[in-house]
Amino acid sequence: MQFFDRAYEGDPPWELGRPQPEFVALEAAGEIRGRVLDVGCGTGENALYYALRGHPAWGIDFAPNAIRRAREKGAARGSSAHFEVASALELDGLHTTFDTVTDCGMFHTFLDEHRPVYARSAASVLPPGGRCFILCFSEEEPTDWGGPRRVTQAELRATFTEGWAFRWIRPARFETNFAGVTGRAWMAALERVVPGPPRRPASRTAHRVRRRTASSSSAPRG
Repeated sequence: MQFFDRAYEGDPPWELGRPQPEFVALEAAGEIRGRVLDVGCGTGENALYYALRGHPAWGIDFAPNAIRRAREKGAARGSSAHFEVASALELDGLHTTFDTVTDCGMFHTFLDEHRPVYARSAASVLPPGGRCFILCFSEEEPTDWGGPRRVTQAELRATFTEGWAFRWIRPARFETNFAGVTGRAWMAALERVVPGPPRRPASRTAHRVRRRTASSSSAPRG
């Protein structure tokens, strides 16, 4: 956490001073609905944009300097967006729910053991039908400049299993101020679902009854 908090004492390369275009496009397409939570919000540009577009919007980040700057921006712009210092792995601690969760560059920072925790955490603040959008660097992004881990579609699908359904995953662009970054990314659209009860296999007795019934109904009538 100290690395990220110190980064927000200045302007880290992932801070654009404006919302990420991929999320602007999602909002314009009507994909961003209702109350919105932006996880790993940084200095708040995405959440501030959602609020400007009429959404009740929250932003959370575990870096206090990021939230301090987000609140300063919100106050200067007269925004209704709400910002809190919180962990993306403990979203149930917010004690509220949202219609949409957006993740702009958070997922690709997690270690393997954190990924399923994050999936459960995000699920805790979304009701059935709630949406989650994740923008993360893909395996197509060159690694010669360093940066966070690259993510495959298979890794995304393996993380969000029970209680989740993928609507789509498509290639996207992650914009930064870092020279040499092509920004090749995945944008994943997920929906919270309620797992149905497992189907119980028909018993052999029931199967025999159905066969006898079928045989009787097909017998000639005299």
